[in-house]
Amino acid sequence: QLQLVESGGGLVQPGGSLRLSCTASGFTLDTYAVGWLRRAPGKEREGLACINKSGSMTTYADSVKGRFTISRDNAKNMVYLEIKRLGPEDTGVYYCAAGPLYYSEVLPTEREYDFWGQGTQVTVSS
Repeated sequence: QLQLVESGGGLVQPGGSLRLSCTASGFTLDTYAVGWLRRAPGKEREGLACINKSGSMTTYADSVKGRFTISRDNAKNMVYLEIKRLGPEDTGVYYCAAGPLYYSEVLPTEREYDFWGQGTQVTVSS
């Protein structure tokens, strides 16, 4: 079964940092661009960041630039999302998604991704 699996979510205090991980089951990620998306409570899912196949190019939503860093280790079949200075607005379910995409300065739409994970919950609260 081809799927993505996220991990690393949890309860974090405001101002803290977190690293989310995404790996693939049943296939390798190195032929896909991978993105991270978030569904905050009461809001639609939004794209946060995307990284190309080699890891040489990244794209971020304006709202997260400077605090979020997407990276990948193709040898380990992993993609990461590091989040710094977490605030309550970062609470939500974080998803990774993969698709046969080329680099763009614009984040992919959800329909451009072929594979999705189940999501990992991040809650920012004191």
